[in-house]
Amino acid sequence: MVSAGEFRKGMTIDIDGQVFTVVDFQHVKPGKGAAFVRTRLKNVITGAVVERTFNPTEKVDEAVIERKDMQYLYNDGNLYYFMDTETYEQIPLNYDKVEDAMKFLKENMIATIKFYKGEAFSVEPPTFVELEVVETEPGFKGDTATGGSKPAKVETGAVIQVPLFVNQGDIIKIDTRTSEYLERV
Repeated sequence: MVSAGEFRKGMTIDIDGQVFTVVDFQHVKPGKGAAFVRTRLKNVITGAVVERTFNPTEKVDEAVIERKDMQYLYNDGNLYYFMDTETYEQIPLNYDKVEDAMKFLKENMIATIKFYKGEAFSVEPPTFVELEVVETEPGFKGDTATGGSKPAKVETGAVIQVPLFVNQGDIIKIDTRTSEYLERV
């Protein structure tokens, strides 16, 4: 149990059987009346963001989120299969739980799976990935003076903005948190 006065950003809490991450919090001490804690909470399962106020002494359960690195194997339509590299146990996940990560995951890559009470609810790709550019317009010599960018489609299907000198067939490094091009490999 944790009191609302001890909330911190990124903390996961359990309210009425639903798990929320504290996105933002603010201790408010009005001139008249009792102090309170104003929070913005994100439901880790549905992604919905709600605003809620708490009495600073109000207690809520802290939710324990387990993280496990697993290898992405393959998909067969709607199910995506991940394998625990220690036990070789495979778990299938629906597209709605993996859709954000699949922009940057290709077969045999290691991803972080988040579990709550033994149930997987989210997949995080590695922070940095190296992927091949499969489709982009060719850059022209001398066209880099303006520092412009162009869209490029990588082998996983994601489209990101890259500098003009990047060509089809190049392997590029991408930051998956921001979907930004970092460098050519």
